[in-house]
Amino acid sequence: MTLSPDIVERLARARADLRMGVPVVLQGPDSAALVFAAETLSADRLAQLRVLGGQPVLAVTDKRAETLKARVYDGDLARIVLPVNATLDWVHGVADPADDLNVPMKGPLVTLRDGCADLHRIAITLVKSARLLPAAIVLPMPDGAGIATRNDLTLINTAAAAAVLTASSPLHAIISAKLPLEVSEAGRLHVFRPEDGAEEHYAVEIGKPMRDAPVLARLHSACFTGDLLGSLKCDCGPQLRGALAQMGEAGAGVLLYLNQEGRGIGLANKMRAYSLQDQGFDTVEANHRLGFEDDERDFRIGADILKAMGFSAVRLLTNNPAKIDMMQANGITVTERVPLKVGHTRQNAHYLATKAKKSGHLL
Repeated sequence: MTLSPDIVERLARARADLRMGVPVVLQGPDSAALVFAAETLSADRLAQLRVLGGQPVLAVTDKRAETLKARVYDGDLARIVLPVNATLDWVHGVADPADDLNVPMKGPLVTLRDGCADLHRIAITLVKSARLLPAAIVLPMPDGAGIATRNDLTLINTAAAAAVLTASSPLHAIISAKLPLEVSEAGRLHVFRPEDGAEEHYAVEIGKPMRDAPVLARLHSACFTGDLLGSLKCDCGPQLRGALAQMGEAGAGVLLYLNQEGRGIGLANKMRAYSLQDQGFDTVEANHRLGFEDDERDFRIGADILKAMGFSAVRLLTNNPAKIDMMQANGITVTERVPLKVGHTRQNAHYLATKAKKSGHLL
């Protein structure tokens, strides 16, 4: 019998450590590295990093590197050499685009061309999964296991972690209970919990939809600003209420409320993107300047919940063709796309136009 954590549990621990500014150690087949999240790096730990010697780099995504005019030799990321006189402000300034327009020149930035970037790639993936800016300080270590043991740091075996970081975590149904709603008194809320310690996801079931026929369904990503505060910058709140209203009128349906705020980048990064939009960038450009893809959501979660509830076919309430493709690719048949054109305002006109032009939304 062993009480030690498995790789899924170690990754959850590593995410928590990185969010608090504690480094973790990545151990690969032939190399190891000490990893800090750039966003939560402190001055004290930067000084401690210097004492260790070696050549630390700031690993950023290709999207962020493009903004910084840094050369990308590793395809999807760049390894920026940390200057010997780099301050904490320099690290944060390279990782965070908030002051890019005020301080456009952060270079010259030297990026590594030789050597393997596998550990850096996993470092960025891990930091991103912790809902932090996708930038990591990576310092190669000759004895990764030793420094982890001596400093009580979380040690991650990258061979075991790689598959887990790209997989969709198994979900478990925790509880369901009746929940009378304005749109239908015959409402029921289901709570699903992933094994990897991430946020829970919910399914709102209206009426008693048949499991052997296509169900009217909506995959709705959480939007604190739109759903709860009534933000005029997006159409999320009206879409949420409009979808539930259509299900109430139809007498049956299921709305999946997936905790993937800001297209999967988290609320803090979403607000960073909003701040960049205030500087004149559109929603896609803002994501790229932060180092993220256009859309970081995992729609496999929605397919898994539908299958767990006994559904195999849906009439999907969406304007996003990508959701249809993802459902089909993950075993859910989409028999019909049901348009959901609500919530257009003067304030979100540019946002919606960008979604249509750059993300293919059918508006």
